Amino acid sequence: MSMVKTRFAPSPTGFLHVGGLRTALFSYLYAKKHNGTFLLRVEDTDRERFVEGGIENILRSLQWAGIQPDEGVMMRDGAVVQKGTHGPYVQSDRRLLYKKYVQELLDNGEAYYAFDTVKELEAMRSAQQAAKQPSRYDRKAMKNQFTLGEAITKQRIDSGAEYVIRLKMPKNETIVVPDAIRGDVSFNSNEVDDQVLTKNDGFPTYHPAVLVDDHLMEITHVIRGEEWLSSTPKHVQLYRAFGWDLPVFAHVPLMVNEKRQKLSKRQGDVSVEDYKKKGYLAEALVNFISFCGWNPGDERELFSLKDLEKEFDLTCVAKSAAVFNIEKLDWYNKQYMMKIDLDELARRAIQFFKNAGIFKKEEIVEVHEFDYLKKAIALERGRAVTLVELAESTGFLFANDLVYEQELLLWKKSTKGEIKQNLNKLLKFLEKIPAVEWSRENLEMKVSTWIEQNELSVGAVLWPMRAALSGKKNSPGPFEIAGVLGRERSTLRLQKAFDVL
Repeated sequence: MSMVKTRFAPSPTGFLHVGGLRTALFSYLYAKKHNGTFLLRVEDTDRERFVEGGIENILRSLQWAGIQPDEGVMMRDGAVVQKGTHGPYVQSDRRLLYKKYVQELLDNGEAYYAFDTVKELEAMRSAQQAAKQPSRYDRKAMKNQFTLGEAITKQRIDSGAEYVIRLKMPKNETIVVPDAIRGDVSFNSNEVDDQVLTKNDGFPTYHPAVLVDDHLMEITHVIRGEEWLSSTPKHVQLYRAFGWDLPVFAHVPLMVNEKRQKLSKRQGDVSVEDYKKKGYLAEALVNFISFCGWNPGDERELFSLKDLEKEFDLTCVAKSAAVFNIEKLDWYNKQYMMKIDLDELARRAIQFFKNAGIFKKEEIVEVHEFDYLKKAIALERGRAVTLVELAESTGFLFANDLVYEQELLLWKKSTKGEIKQNLNKLLKFLEKIPAVEWSRENLEMKVSTWIEQNELSVGAVLWPMRAALSGKKNSPGPFEIAGVLGRERSTLRLQKAFDVL
């Protein structure tokens, strides 16, 4: 067999859907596993749904996820470029090519002209529905090359009448679609519509364009969503009509939500951009998405993109729908937040700290500022689920002033006077600890010993200490916070708490 070549062929209709990311990922992984080529083509024949900047959005999302095409349309230094010898890789630039191939089908009697108006087609469908028949083009009854005859057909075309070109599906045949995931899937040709190949504006439809492109670009494996399975018998018929070899088809299962409904914008986030903005790490989303419909057949769950390139196998892709479980995605993200290098996590988090209004500066260039950010992140990274949460939960460490009610400082049955006294004693004790000895471990040891020696209530000292340092009801422990804040900031915050009381 020739070298493996897969493709991802998005339409520039906006943001990349998580289902699209999975299709791209599976196509990319299959190519990498077999030392093949992964190609990206832009399918923009549907001009009505075209979105300005749509292809840039899709390419940026793929780049963020670590999926880089070897051939076709790609991002280079922020610009969209095309690379390869089978271009152009954008369908709207290939129109004349499709015209030539559709003409070939007309010449061979595999396609025909049809002149029906929108109203006539609607009437045909209404009649079929009323008779409880499936809705498909009635070649024998409608206005086309066969019912009008060659002479009238030619006359109509010459006079500039509007027409479409349709595929002539054979009757009473079984069309078999060999599928790498589902095995052979059979269709009765009588149940397959005479697909429109060229619309009345001269633009090709998806079907001939995708087929001609896959053939000329030497695609060996077509990996796509199962919603395309019902169109595949038309594609098989087109391959036959051209006398071309079939690629290997693999239709991956649908992605559904927990209620087993198709993922849609109405029910929540569906674009890769949404998850990126919420502060999910690319590694976590890719790992999670790879497990939506595939698994390695054992207990392992954590896979980097490089691991997936070695392990991925189409025969392990499930036939049934894959549930997009947000709790599982959260679990993956927590794993990667803990696993990733702290410097790298801090670099990625900067933008989220800016978005939360915690950093006003464009760049964090000062070493001491970056070190402080790392300490803050290390404090909360085991608890936060996303980078957005990380910024929100550590914001108090960067605040110049904390605002809270004095009730926050009170511990259970302790009186205000008692807490005030404890804070005063604690401040005096902490001021004796030199800055070089100021660390979480040291503070914990020294303060715990001091509480014991002075026979103070642990809660009545440590609760107000923690509340004063964080300004929050729930936060990490007082020694952890003081260790990050440092001596000067910690004592200032304790002094402020004393003043609040």
